[in-house]
Amino acid sequence: MNRNIIITGSAGNLGGAVVNKFKREGFKVIAVIEPDSGHEVEDADDTYQVDVSDERSVEAFSKEYQMQYGDLECVALLVGGFGMGGIESTSTKDLDKMIRLNFFSAFNMVKYFLPIMKKANNGTFLFVGAKPALQPEEGKDVLAYALSKGLVIDLAEFTANETADLKVRSHVFVPSIIDTPQNRESMPKADFGQWVKPSEIAEAMHYAATNASLRNMTFKLYGGVY
Repeated sequence: MNRNIIITGSAGNLGGAVVNKFKREGFKVIAVIEPDSGHEVEDADDTYQVDVSDERSVEAFSKEYQMQYGDLECVALLVGGFGMGGIESTSTKDLDKMIRLNFFSAFNMVKYFLPIMKKANNGTFLFVGAKPALQPEEGKDVLAYALSKGLVIDLAEFTANETADLKVRSHVFVPSIIDTPQNRESMPKADFGQWVKPSEIAEAMHYAATNASLRNMTFKLYGGVY
């Protein structure tokens, strides 16, 4: 029987790599993409258009999921965004945008899919943090981004505490710069060989999701950058 995984942000660079990896390893992939984005996820078994930053949309999706699939092995929370700006140049609007994109997108999914995992006493959440959220000296010029990703890391810890007596796990993956076409274009003089590849993050996620001995781990995927 195929194991079910929900992957939000499936149409992104990291999302594509995670979809491909879990599909190849025998999972049934339920891809989630932004509504009206025009994106397609070829390797997915099923695709849903859900605004994961909107609570009501996620609630409706969770009900549909339970009717269609029932069991849930894993949720990969890959929706996110990036923004520049230090304290003095960051507005509350900037903060709201980053928190909605990076934190609400994870929180809503945990809120409505955690009960499924609790009931089955099984499941894994895969969160994506950020290096600047762990190392404040690197976050001074990306304040809203770092703060929002710090909330994601905190959410993973709260989720782990919530499920301390259950076989439900919460892993956090903290990449440095991810080797994507967009990042290469924005930093053309960088040493791309020092960056972490989406496929490497996907490998780490699959390893964590399929090893029951690993519980509530933080994986620092910094490539050659320290």
